Amino acid sequence: MPDRRVRHGKRSLSEEERALWDSVAKQVKPLQRTLREARLPAIQTQDLAAKHATTPRPVSKLTPPKPSKPAAPPLAPLGRRTRARLSRGKSEIEARLDLHGMTQTRAHRALFGFLQRAQHNGLTFVLVITGKGKAGALGDERGVLRHQVPQWLGLPEFRWLVAGFEQAHIGHGGEGALYVRIRRGTT
Repeated sequence: MPDRRVRHGKRSLSEEERALWDSVAKQVKPLQRTLREARLPAIQTQDLAAKHATTPRPVSKLTPPKPSKPAAPPLAPLGRRTRARLSRGKSEIEARLDLHGMTQTRAHRALFGFLQRAQHNGLTFVLVITGKGKAGALGDERGVLRHQVPQWLGLPEFRWLVAGFEQAHIGHGGEGALYVRIRRGTT
């Protein structure tokens, strides 16, 4: 029977376990010292404390932290019930903006001004009509504004005005229009 002595609550290894451990230990390579450890001489803790005590610390100019601009609030989908109420006419669309025939620059300015006025007037839901656009030469590019307006509404400058938006019901323009929920003003 193998000698199993207990030391401080731990048992010693059996001869079979010892042989297995020895074979594993022979195969293991020690970790390399890091480059920094290899180059630094051993410094006594007293020498290190004395060095830091006598070396003056450079005084840096304190600059007040720059006030960070608060992040634009996130967009939220309108929700199934709200969209259904809008499409059935149970919730009122309080204003409409038609961007048909406008250039991107003009449409961007018109949309921004329209949304600012809507927020100032306390409106909740507006309809932005972009149009479906004409089929392009390749047939896959339709409606520059139809693609641009949702991207604009996601920009931080618009997110202060817009709480969320979704494609309108077919009765209000379908793919060529958007229901937009106006974010309440902070006044």
